[in-house]
Amino acid sequence: MAEPEADLQTLQYYLNEYSQQAEIFSRQLEMIEQKRIESLAAIETMKALAADPDSLALLPLGGGTMVRVKVTGPDKILVNIGADVVMQRTNGEAITFLQEKITEMEAMEKKVAATIDQLRSQMAEIARKIEMTYAEQGRARG
Repeated sequence: MAEPEADLQTLQYYLNEYSQQAEIFSRQLEMIEQKRIESLAAIETMKALAADPDSLALLPLGGGTMVRVKVTGPDKILVNIGADVVMQRTNGEAITFLQEKITEMEAMEKKVAATIDQLRSQMAEIARKIEMTYAEQGRARG
């Protein structure tokens, strides 16, 4: 195989690999964003429950079914602190905990987005090299 063709195959291989990595990081970014949005919604719900102790909530039963329930202890929130460990916290403590988690998620989002940008930059450089190689081959044949 001629050297320029081998170079093209290698460049194409790297372009495909970087593309797959960028896709994986993009999915990870979407998952982090979804978790952040869920945490923001939970904070709003906890604030609403604290403001109106007689409020009702929807309790999912599964299979797309829900039941309205009266929340009897809106100041006692069960919080998953990691590794399936659940602790009871006050409403305010749970909100603070989620706000800290949101800050962590935002920092993670920035890092992942920077990685995606770096991969896309490298992909653009590889694509440019591929185009140059094709142009050089065209001039050599022409």
